Amino acid sequence: MTPVELSRTVLHAVRRAVDDGELSVTVPERAVVTPPGPGGCGDYATGIALQLAGAAGQPPRRVAEILRARLAGAALIDDVVVTGPGFLNFSLERDASALLVEEILRRGRRYGHAEGAGGSVVRLRCPAEVRALVVADALARVLRSQGDVVGVTCDGRLLPEWETGLGVDAGQSGRGPSPRHIPGPDLTLHPVPAPADPLPLGRDAARWALLYPAAHDRPRIPGDHLVQREVNPLFRVRYAHARTRALLRNAADLGFHSEPGPVSDAEALLAALGDHPRVLTATATHRGPDRLARHLVTVADAALPLLPGVLPLGDEKPSAAHRARLALAEAAGTVLAGGLSLLGIDAPDHL
Repeated sequence: MTPVELSRTVLHAVRRAVDDGELSVTVPERAVVTPPGPGGCGDYATGIALQLAGAAGQPPRRVAEILRARLAGAALIDDVVVTGPGFLNFSLERDASALLVEEILRRGRRYGHAEGAGGSVVRLRCPAEVRALVVADALARVLRSQGDVVGVTCDGRLLPEWETGLGVDAGQSGRGPSPRHIPGPDLTLHPVPAPADPLPLGRDAARWALLYPAAHDRPRIPGDHLVQREVNPLFRVRYAHARTRALLRNAADLGFHSEPGPVSDAEALLAALGDHPRVLTATATHRGPDRLARHLVTVADAALPLLPGVLPLGDEKPSAAHRARLALAEAAGTVLAGGLSLLGIDAPDHL
């Protein structure tokens, strides 16, 4: 069960409580579901009871208890606990992790993408500045992944090497209709400009250098974006992906393949993978590709400590646990590759 699916389950519980007369509130459009904070427990948590308490005219813990009674025993939910002022904490059934991995492997790099079209119509406009152009290009990719129709216009004269060297579409054609044929107002992007020419970094490192900082932060160029060490977030992300691909090759040499199943001691990684659809939605909503870049670092940092335990050691025979850990590693690599692709960055199988 992903956070998006859990959010729908929570909203269904709210709707049932309203229908039964226990809560008198307007059912919100979504319930924010995240990994539990300090004092929390389980796999995920939501503060929707605190959100609804004022309108309901009841204490948050009372609202939480009303919802807990309707959520306990729901499909794939093992336990629901109320903590603090009224946070609902969920522990998922062990099979839920296998279902999440199975979904990621089924969807591939399109995991977290909208199913079909039907999103908003967005017109992006940016100045003729290298960082603004790259941000607009990456944001357009993410918006299209969420089913939006996107057009991009860049004001001013563009340098040809920005397109050829950074792999951007300047926006007069793109993978959608021309911006002038898209109705609605322009959304103008004004990130802090790059302090130096990023092209000497090469396409991938240059794009990362421009996209990883928030729009209001000044990018570091050259920075350490070419350093092949852990201090470089881009290296960690690409290294984690390459390691998952190497594990799949090594497992094939040993005669076994991945098979989703329960995995112990992988809560942080499972939470990060399950959060990927929400991150893509938030990236599109808040117009911030940096959210996706930071999320990929979170996935990589959660995956790397688990990878040494994927393959059997010595004379150990491959077991169901090894196949399940391999499937989890494959899912992590899939999410990393898909996220990098949306940022316009390659995910090589070898580093």
